[in-house]
Amino acid sequence: MGTAEDSACRFTVHGRVQGVGFRYSTVRRAQTLRLAGYVRNRADGSVEVWAEGTAGALDSLYAWLHRGPSMARVDRVDRDHFAPSGRYRGFSVTY
Repeated sequence: MGTAEDSACRFTVHGRVQGVGFRYSTVRRAQTLRLAGYVRNRADGSVEVWAEGTAGALDSLYAWLHRGPSMARVDRVDRDHFAPSGRYRGFSVTY
């Protein structure tokens, strides 16, 4: 983290993405990609992901979010770009 290549994205994943292991699978994928941030369920049934890291790693996570774990059904993934906050040192589930 902390290089000029770093950026951040907020992804909102829509579909059957709660109660299917989506958050924990996302943590594992994000850690593999060396991303920092969090994943959490939203009241509307979607899952929100905040991730910071290299553009390539963010693109890889975005592609994976369209599939998710095997029990998930992803209908749509919204993506918004931001400057990285630098607040996160790892990747975890928040509530």
